[in-house]
Amino acid sequence: MLRPLLLVIALSTTLAACNNSSAKGDKKEADAAPVKLVVAPEDILTIQGSAMTSGPVITGSIQPERKADLRAEVSAVVLQVLKENGDVVRRGDVLVRLDETAIRDNLNSAQDAARNATLAVDQAQRNVERLKTLRASGMTSLQALDEAEVRRNAAQSELSAANARSAQASQQLQRTLIRAPFDGVVSDRKVSAGDTASIGKELLKVLDPSSLRFEGRVSSDKVSTVKVGQAVGFSINGYAGQEFRGKVTRLDPSANAVTRQVEVLVSFADKNQPKVSGLYAEGVVESSQVTALALPETVLMRAGDKVTVWRAKDNKLDLVELTVGARDPRTGNYEVKSGLAAGDIIVRRPSSGFKVGQAVELVANKPVAAVPTPGAPAPAAPASAAKAA
Repeated sequence: MLRPLLLVIALSTTLAACNNSSAKGDKKEADAAPVKLVVAPEDILTIQGSAMTSGPVITGSIQPERKADLRAEVSAVVLQVLKENGDVVRRGDVLVRLDETAIRDNLNSAQDAARNATLAVDQAQRNVERLKTLRASGMTSLQALDEAEVRRNAAQSELSAANARSAQASQQLQRTLIRAPFDGVVSDRKVSAGDTASIGKELLKVLDPSSLRFEGRVSSDKVSTVKVGQAVGFSINGYAGQEFRGKVTRLDPSANAVTRQVEVLVSFADKNQPKVSGLYAEGVVESSQVTALALPETVLMRAGDKVTVWRAKDNKLDLVELTVGARDPRTGNYEVKSGLAAGDIIVRRPSSGFKVGQAVELVANKPVAAVPTPGAPAPAAPASAAKAA
């Protein structure tokens, strides 16, 4: 009885092991089989020919065309600074007030001297007229008349000098008020109340923010391709993600003696302008334009010098190796020299889980379902790149 029982147990164990092995094999085969990739229209792009620009690189900074360094024209103590950095000013606004005490005293003295000189001229002129009358009647000599005319001429010369000194003192008095030469913004305040401002000392700077331009430099070996009127696309530090457009307005006729670079002035082509001057800028002078296939950086997979993309063709995935060219600084796309043709469909977001030959299905976007009624099963939300068995 014991021996047949042991035989039955052994057969049962063997059959169970065979069933387990068969189940594991089926599971491995199921896991190894690639699943179908379901993608939405926003997860793919169709490569087409686009205009790509190229040209010499231009680097420099954003500077105002209208700017003024206001300096002291008289030696005086700073009494008051009325504007701070960043303040908007109008033409004629008083920015800095200097001590006018000594200058006003000189003006008063010059004006008194001018008045005395005027009285002296009047008196000398009357004396000449009187001597002329006496000379006509023979009651005075010709020498006396000549001497009177000399004194009158000297008095007139003294009056002219006194008027000049008065006008100079008046101008110096006006220069104690530092005014804005044009509408703009105060950019660099150099003095404070109590400072001594000698002649030529810088007080502050005023710039016109509406006159900003790109003052760039181009390598001398590329300057032959730069022409006035060419378009320029450039970026500015501090304005990440923004592209600014301009055009070449002037090309310096001489190169820098040290760097051998040539200065190029670029004006803004539209109202998209920065609000701060002095920022570093870099771009490309669009001296040539060609039509070529181009792809954004996000779809490219790089492994050393090898560049690949996932292409959907005949409802299957294919890994394609590309030869890429230069990057278009205006759009950020890379030129595709070989590997793809116009009309090829590329997956925007490559994944390490993709497999060559994997089935691909393109589905249209579905409208978002309304909020489900309590107790009802919630509908499955559509996925932009879901994998279905």
